[in-house]
Amino acid sequence: MADDDPTQKEPAPTTEEEPETKKAKMSVPQSPDEEWPEAWFMADEVEDQKKENRQEPNKPCPVEAMRKLGLKYWKMDAEKYSYPVKSVPWDPKDAVDPRLSSIRDDRGYSYADIITVHPDHLPGFEDKVKAFFEEHIHDAEEIRYILGGSGFFDVRDTEDNWVRVHVKQGDLMTLPEGIYHRFTCDEKDYIHAMRLFIGQPIWTPFNRPQEDHPSRKAYVEKFVEEKKEES
Repeated sequence: MADDDPTQKEPAPTTEEEPETKKAKMSVPQSPDEEWPEAWFMADEVEDQKKENRQEPNKPCPVEAMRKLGLKYWKMDAEKYSYPVKSVPWDPKDAVDPRLSSIRDDRGYSYADIITVHPDHLPGFEDKVKAFFEEHIHDAEEIRYILGGSGFFDVRDTEDNWVRVHVKQGDLMTLPEGIYHRFTCDEKDYIHAMRLFIGQPIWTPFNRPQEDHPSRKAYVEKFVEEKKEES
């Protein structure tokens, strides 16, 4: 928005000058470390994907480590707003939560849908949950806003260890393009989530191995090789 001219004596700025007088859009800052969801390094053997599968003794994953993997996080007020059980698509312009609207505009999310992963709302529930748990990458950022329920995002760290992130209501998390990951419900078998996307949605998973995929190469260059150079 252009600054006001209290004197009104100077001519209005030309179209070319307008960008210089507009205030820069402020991004919505990520949540502080203490608000991030709990995360831990997983046990090597996983008999039940829906259990916590912690190492013994438990080995927490600090927020700093998650940030270095490219994860981003915002704590939201999901309980204050109502959303449909399912809406494919759901227009993100319909958001009445001002913070969600700001994140949407700041990050350019133009598509959204809302799904509920639960036996009563997802046909073929067990098969779908097993499919979600296949290790894969995407060729775009993955954005999930947890409107209700809970579940686990598992991501590979730079040494190929699994880190389990326990997401719950109000958690909005993004996973960078090219990171190896998987998802599952927890033992409650219920998660209500919004998926956001820039442009037309492409949900295609590329199951591991994908070392020659351009998105994987870009991720390795940005997050894995950079860490090796720093150490």
